[in-house]
Amino acid sequence: PTVKAAGAAYEMAGIENPRKEIDCAEVHDCFTITEILNYEDLGFCAKGEGGRFVREGHASIDGDVAVNPSGGLKCFGHPIGATGCRMVYEITRQLQGRAEGRQRDGARTGLVHNLGGLGGVVCGVAVLSSDDRYR
Repeated sequence: PTVKAAGAAYEMAGIENPRKEIDCAEVHDCFTITEILNYEDLGFCAKGEGGRFVREGHASIDGDVAVNPSGGLKCFGHPIGATGCRMVYEITRQLQGRAEGRQRDGARTGLVHNLGGLGGVVCGVAVLSSDDRYR
């Protein structure tokens, strides 16, 4: 579901290369492996390369895509139902330059990814941007 939802969101936003065009992302990191698989499914790296993506620092605050600069789901207690709203709030603050203590410098385009349901069968991906080049 993440691959399909991301594809639709990228098409709507005009994103052609997510790793190069998205500055920061809040992804559903309910388990370590889920976050790593999300990197792959969101197109930040190739299939099977999620672990390397992290090890090489591409997901860090100053990496290619700053992933979960907020600390992720568990940092906020993962309140089911409110999680997605909190993620949108976090990316909005990033794009406004107001994410104190965890700001991605120059963040102009962000992504929110949330999934749920038994086995992660429901997924939502939204691209937010303060950059006029995206529709």
